Amino acid sequence: MIDEETRYGAVRSRDARFDGEFFFAVETTGIYCRPSCPAVTPKRENVRFYATAAAAQSSGFRACRRCRPDAAPGSAEWNVRADVVGRAMRMIGDGVVDREGVAGLAVRLGYSARQVQRQLTAEVGAGPVALARAQRAHTARVLLQTTELPITEIAFAAGFASVRQFNDTIRTVYASTPTELRAAAPRRGAASRRAATPSAGIPLRLAYRGKYQAGEVFDLLAAEAVAGVEEVTGGAGSRTYRRTLRLPYGTGIVAVGERLSGASAHAGGWLDARLHLTDLRDLTTAVQRLRRLLDLDSDPYAVDERLGADERLAPLVAARPGLRSPGAADPEELAVRALVGRDEAERLVRAYGKLLDAPCGTLTHVFPEPAALADTDGTLGALATALADGSLRLDPGADREEAQSALLALPGVDPRTVALIRTRALGDPDVAPPDEDVPDAWRPWRSYALHHLRVADRTEPMTPNELEEHRS
Repeated sequence: MIDEETRYGAVRSRDARFDGEFFFAVETTGIYCRPSCPAVTPKRENVRFYATAAAAQSSGFRACRRCRPDAAPGSAEWNVRADVVGRAMRMIGDGVVDREGVAGLAVRLGYSARQVQRQLTAEVGAGPVALARAQRAHTARVLLQTTELPITEIAFAAGFASVRQFNDTIRTVYASTPTELRAAAPRRGAASRRAATPSAGIPLRLAYRGKYQAGEVFDLLAAEAVAGVEEVTGGAGSRTYRRTLRLPYGTGIVAVGERLSGASAHAGGWLDARLHLTDLRDLTTAVQRLRRLLDLDSDPYAVDERLGADERLAPLVAARPGLRSPGAADPEELAVRALVGRDEAERLVRAYGKLLDAPCGTLTHVFPEPAALADTDGTLGALATALADGSLRLDPGADREEAQSALLALPGVDPRTVALIRTRALGDPDVAPPDEDVPDAWRPWRSYALHHLRVADRTEPMTPNELEEHRS
């Protein structure tokens, strides 16, 4: 836990490493900011600190218009933690409260609604309703400033129950009406909004902190791409990854560019993306799932500091600072693909996948949902049945230990496949496959350590055996 003096030091130095890890508010202005805000540093006695934007908003502070704290990368803490608070934060990010309410969140977590409220308030300073409200406000701001959609449509697409609730929230969070917030968008936003019709999609900036090794991420996406569902086009350094998405209310197609924007070693930057959705209510969920796939909420400073202190890993970390450990856009899809491999996954897409109403180039299908595969034979059928009936959960709030036990109980699922699913589908940053020598000194980042080793192996021009054969 970072003490308040360290936090204030980060604010004074405008240290972007802490963006999204905490927020600060200024009592004399009523505004809350991210640590890297370029405004004049406030006096220490006027500063209050919060774990989340929602907590600052619940205390009556509004978002800074200069640093846009609601657009900061998410805290890496919620991906690391496996307790109820970490699980709850991941599920709220996925839109569970908007779709199922606090009662639905509590049922998924196995706690009472009162227990969930109490634990979240104690840990992050805000309950599930406030956290979901902050997320809805951010989604609404994105739609207001990047599309020309009518304000009433934006209200419901962002998850608000009524236009009145939407208006009240926007005024509280941003000290503006929705119309004023739209008008205040940067000049470049006007041209973007004209182009951002529903058919053209929604342009997004996916923020990350620190350095980001985009090339290695896109290499992996290209190597794994399943035809009909995914594609990677373009040359190295300027590739575009596109894929279809199965979402709670409909389907989607997302495109993400490899080229980093606004990037610097200190402040981080963003990846440009564009989302096409059949139902705009899926926007928040789609963005969060894309962030998990690309591991955008990682804390590369913490990862590199721990792994860079290891003699074996130090040169790898120095060569690729900020290396990410990609996750999954659809955990259930990832589990099936981990079990059957790419060639069989492509056959399953052709045989069982849902055909898009409007195919887009080579993207023609959404990966089959588990229920469609439940009647298949053998291990695949057993896995699909467990996913379909809920005896195996891989959603963002799933208990990782319970999921691992359920996977190992399935016939034909080996521990190495389970480790892959736990790493990628469940986003666990600290997985050690049973047959690999993984030191405890690498905790809690063993998934990242192994990814460093695998990337280094793939990029070696020749293995020692290959080199010896070449010489002979």
